[in-house]
Amino acid sequence: MGKKVRGKKKNFERNFINFGAIVLVCLWAVSFFAKISLSSLNIEVEKIKTTVKTQSDTNQGLSMKINELASLENVNEVANNTGLAYNNGNIRIVNNR
Repeated sequence: MGKKVRGKKKNFERNFINFGAIVLVCLWAVSFFAKISLSSLNIEVEKIKTTVKTQSDTNQGLSMKINELASLENVNEVANNTGLAYNNGNIRIVNNR
């Protein structure tokens, strides 16, 4: 009877070790593919950051161009070129509310 118990115990230990090895291999594979996915996502984030930075610079440049075109000097120049006259009494302030 003692040999039977030992044989079952050895079988259980062998099965337990095999199961542990399989779990470790699976965990390694999951970790490996998670790192690949994370690296890919980081590359995409950097590309998007570059795109956002470029668009932000473009927007800032366009905003400066709008301010330049809306300046009083430019309005006077356009008015004079089109035969209009600057009249301070005709200026109305409009609030966008």
